[in-house]
Amino acid sequence: MIPLVVTALALSACSGSGSSWKSPGSDTPSASSIHIASPADGAKDVPTALDLVFSAPSTATVTLKDASGTEISGSPATDTATQSPSGAPTADTRWIPDKQLKWGAEYTATVTSDGATGTVKFTTMAKPSSFARVSSQVGDNQVVGVGMPMILSFAVDIPKDKRAEVQRRLFMSSDPPQEGVWNWFSSKEIHYRPKEYWQAGTKLSLRAALGGVSFGGKSYGEKDLTVDATVGKRLIMEVDNATKKMTITEDGTVIKTMPVSLGKPSNPSDSGNFIVMVKNEWEWFDSSTYGVPVDSPDGYRTKVQFPQRITWSGQYIHAAPWSVADQGKRNVSHGCVNISLELAQWLYGITHIGDPVIVKGTEEHVKYGDGWTDWDLPWDQYVKGSAL
Repeated sequence: MIPLVVTALALSACSGSGSSWKSPGSDTPSASSIHIASPADGAKDVPTALDLVFSAPSTATVTLKDASGTEISGSPATDTATQSPSGAPTADTRWIPDKQLKWGAEYTATVTSDGATGTVKFTTMAKPSSFARVSSQVGDNQVVGVGMPMILSFAVDIPKDKRAEVQRRLFMSSDPPQEGVWNWFSSKEIHYRPKEYWQAGTKLSLRAALGGVSFGGKSYGEKDLTVDATVGKRLIMEVDNATKKMTITEDGTVIKTMPVSLGKPSNPSDSGNFIVMVKNEWEWFDSSTYGVPVDSPDGYRTKVQFPQRITWSGQYIHAAPWSVADQGKRNVSHGCVNISLELAQWLYGITHIGDPVIVKGTEEHVKYGDGWTDWDLPWDQYVKGSAL
């Protein structure tokens, strides 16, 4: 298989179109035949998520046809723990179709170069009885913040012995290219984040070619998923408990500083590196959802304006007109970042999902996984979450 290199992210290895591809020239002499390692000639039950693996001489043209003679386009692929800037294949080349193959269908693949040819005929597997949904937290054509990972969620747990197989079918690209890596956030979720925050204006593209991939047990991916998104301005919110202030920068320039009130000593805010996960014009905040009865001394049920969520356990940035007198002076919240109604509305109007929120100097630190805490791990630890 192709060796893995942690290096700069490139345009997707499978983003090309057309039915043929020629490898970069070299001085390798041509051979009388080309060995196709997978699938084997005459193979049955081949996954519809086809990987055509072959050893080619200096140049190679790949043609894939169904039983009616219709040609299916495709392109070479690299193992995508990360991708090199050139995306250049090594001696063992993986080539994948631009779309999932049909269930229970016959195909012929031919690889040619300088008079050398390799051909295999194979049949894909019958349609399985159980499929598992795959969904993306980033919507197609969405504008996201510079801290937003590409996040895929699975309806079933992906066992450890299947994660590398799944990850090899995830083709992520950025324009301009930036270094990044996939990380198994949990058994049901995989994230892709760059080494540093995305550059403002970056174009993101993902093809999750998971249709026909085994997820373990009887579950298979039903179809491929594609996502194209754009990174917005570099907007970063930094909250400092020492000064009781939030500083907002846009593309490196401070655009506003505002007073805040954080969690009181009995319920302190978490420090850490967060991103905005959810934002709404208003929400009901109910302490009973966290085990505190509404009628208890610390209980509450309040309609809150312009909440922006940064942890699953309930830490938000939100309007708190009741604590304006305390903001900038003392901490009185239940763990959230309180700001005035006017400032909360202004902030809500300029943020995107994925904008970084950095909180520092509080009594507690966020537990990893309480929110999209990808940026709370150093890069050398984050890359260890890759199955490749």
